[in-house]
Amino acid sequence: MASIAPQPAGPGPIEWRCESAHVPYRAALDQMEARNSAVADHSASELVWLLEHPPVYTAGTSADASELVDPRFEVVEAGRGGRYTYHGPGQRVGYLVLDLNKRGKDVRCFVHAIEGWVIETLADFGVPSWRAAGRVGIWTEDIDGREAKIGAIGVRVRRWITMHGFSVNLDPDLSHFGGIVPCGIEEFGVTSLARLGKQVSSAEWDEALIARAEAFLDALDKPARKACRT
Repeated sequence: MASIAPQPAGPGPIEWRCESAHVPYRAALDQMEARNSAVADHSASELVWLLEHPPVYTAGTSADASELVDPRFEVVEAGRGGRYTYHGPGQRVGYLVLDLNKRGKDVRCFVHAIEGWVIETLADFGVPSWRAAGRVGIWTEDIDGREAKIGAIGVRVRRWITMHGFSVNLDPDLSHFGGIVPCGIEEFGVTSLARLGKQVSSAEWDEALIARAEAFLDALDKPARKACRT
């Protein structure tokens, strides 16, 4: 796999890996599982891995078979929380293998921090977005004025080491989401930066995201965790 490697950002010996080639989902899942065990055993550093996949539907632990409407692509059991989601070219995925043993042991605050990281990065490209009560993910106003999902979040924690993370729609084929009920939410659509008139490459997105990484990691520190309860 060809890749580019930005300089590490934020505190701690974290590996920052940015893939320029598409990584098959099952291969990424295997690597995440192995890295999770290695971080838990203190034989490898934490990892933030930014990449894209060939088209695939992934099923979380709460997936409902009735929400798999048209399985036109491979369906993979992901082991993360949540329901069905789609990954494919033009959607940037961030996998986080981080040690919550030293970051507060608070999954809710971990998810809150991820949301904030993505929201602030989207703002750098002129896209206002927000959290929505009762709906995990990142939401924005679509071109028709309706609320739509631009980013998804699904995590798994084992021995307080995280896996999976988030995805953001830069310029995917949005028709591919039609094969599922994305994250089990029928009443809202999905959108992308490109649909909103923002042409952002994966390299540009990665650079902006990494520039805000220190604030994300700071939000996981114990003194800052009170913010996730508001």
